Amino acid sequence: MTEGSERRRFQRIGFDADTELQQGEQRWPAVLHDVSLKGLLVERPAGWNARPDQPLQARIRLAEDVELSMEVTLAHEHDGLLGFVCEHIDLDSMIHLRRLVELNLGDEALLERELAALGR
Repeated sequence: MTEGSERRRFQRIGFDADTELQQGEQRWPAVLHDVSLKGLLVERPAGWNARPDQPLQARIRLAEDVELSMEVTLAHEHDGLLGFVCEHIDLDSMIHLRRLVELNLGDEALLERELAALGR
């Protein structure tokens, strides 16, 4: 397995949802490219001036009353895209994210493999 494929063991789920990044009092609406059990990828928001060494809160609205919320840190920035790794996610958000991944993978064995890798 190459280093890139080793790092990318989590399936990315392309998803279009209202997304917001927040650091302290600053907020940025963002265009979500994809989400996985390990993080998310967004287009760099207009006016982006977050401190890369500080965590952010990412909120992804899945439905009117369903929101994923996770604490993330910036992992990389490339070609106008920001990649974030999830540092903490609450139980309700994890349940919603797991269901989203499960529906998109269509294979419970793949989901279980990803969950096992997440625990490492």
